[in-house]
Amino acid sequence: MTTKPKARRFRIRRGGSGADEGGTTPTQPPKGAAPTPPTEDGFGSKPFPTSAAAAAAPSDDDVAAEIETIRKEGLTGRQLRMARRLAHKHGMTPTSDIDAVRLLRKAGIDPFERANMLELVVADPAKAKAGAAAVPAPATPGTEISTDVKSPESRHVREVAEIQRDIVRRRRRKMVAMAIRLAGFVLLPTVLVGYYYTQIATPMYATKSEFVIQQADNAGGAGMGGLLSGTGLATSQDSITVQSYLQSREAMIRLDEDLGYTAHFSDPDIDVIQRLDEDASREDAYKLFRRNITIGYDPTEGIVRMEVVAATPEASAAFSRALIGYAEEQVDNLTQRLREDQMQGANETFADAEAKMVAAQQRVLELQTKLGVLDAAGETSALMGQIGNYETEIVDKRLQLQQLLDNAQPNQARVSGLEGDIARLQDIVAELRAQMTADTTGGGSLASITGQLRMAEVDLETRTLMMQESLQALESARTEANRQVRYLSTGVNPIPPDEATYPKAFENTILAFLIFSGIYLMGALTASILREQLSG
Repeated sequence: MTTKPKARRFRIRRGGSGADEGGTTPTQPPKGAAPTPPTEDGFGSKPFPTSAAAAAAPSDDDVAAEIETIRKEGLTGRQLRMARRLAHKHGMTPTSDIDAVRLLRKAGIDPFERANMLELVVADPAKAKAGAAAVPAPATPGTEISTDVKSPESRHVREVAEIQRDIVRRRRRKMVAMAIRLAGFVLLPTVLVGYYYTQIATPMYATKSEFVIQQADNAGGAGMGGLLSGTGLATSQDSITVQSYLQSREAMIRLDEDLGYTAHFSDPDIDVIQRLDEDASREDAYKLFRRNITIGYDPTEGIVRMEVVAATPEASAAFSRALIGYAEEQVDNLTQRLREDQMQGANETFADAEAKMVAAQQRVLELQTKLGVLDAAGETSALMGQIGNYETEIVDKRLQLQQLLDNAQPNQARVSGLEGDIARLQDIVAELRAQMTADTTGGGSLASITGQLRMAEVDLETRTLMMQESLQALESARTEANRQVRYLSTGVNPIPPDEATYPKAFENTILAFLIFSGIYLMGALTASILREQLSG
């Protein structure tokens, strides 16, 4: 902390005789005595600096008014201290900080100008040495004190030199403190991090692979589904689902059960930071799994990229192949239920329609066998044909009979023969008609048989049509199920690396340096702002 300079006050009497440093009035020589030669005041041949100023000094009221005006400006303590230092630098003797502002402004100097404030900080070393040399050494008790020490200018030069030396010392202390803080908060942690990555960290091997999930081609696709088929957007949801599955606890548990993932990272040869404790919980193992398994999905290309890190290249490749196998199983299971539901419904519908059609066919066959009629429609048509033929003959016979009866003396034999033929034909027609309506076979009349067979045949036709439609639905369901099938195609197979991938010592050390530097910078700025707010 800079010690405020203490200025000594001098009082000058109005009568023209100056007061000495102690504030007493010099005694007048007695009458007739020789005048006492003037005492050296330390300024040589120059006049006393305050003699002319005392003559033209303003009144106390004016000074008080100026000081009150400056006080109302609301200057901070720091500004007032800087004003006092600047006044001492220019050889002024203010009675207070506000008086220093008044004297500087009266001399035409702006105490708050940046250039003037920098002059207090940046001092000329040669001038400071010269000022220090001009100040004499303090006198021992009993010796006479030099008048140069008592001069205001010499005292001001000495005080300014002390202030400059104090500023230099404080600056050096701040630089040393800042260097210590940088070494403690930035350099030392960075060196420790670099030492760990270069000397202690266990080399890790990363196996990279890429695969894509494809959808079966759909030649008959239409609408938005047809437009998006074959692109990455058609399988983006499946790719994201697979990505989430490979980073899940289920995948970690399967990998641990199949290949001993937890035991691999519990090897004592691995360094402490990367090693998994033997009694570690499943949650700790899962955190390590998430840190060593990196999976990314590119929606523009539809490619899933995976990186698996392990302590040996063989283990890394084995873990990667196992995870790809899990992903393929997951892809198959994504649409399996949908395909099974579609095929199950179509198969059940087709089976039911086929069974009903077979039952209708069996009903028709039973009726034909039971009634002894192969084709009721054919039987009916044959009988109706016979009846039609006989009725036509009856009409011809009636015409012939009428022709004979139109004669004056018809041949009675021919008339009797025609009448007999007509009677016989009518009996045959009546018999045939009776066969169509009478129950001659025990299963009902021909009309009843025809109705039963007709209904059975209509039912058979309906069931046949329904079976055909269900067959078409089954084929459509099979096509849709085939379209829902997803395939996992491996673009980049997992190949074990021959050199360690991690740690990247140089990159990690630079990153640690930047992180520690940023933390230190943020802390320093925060402390500086708080210190400025508290001091203001």
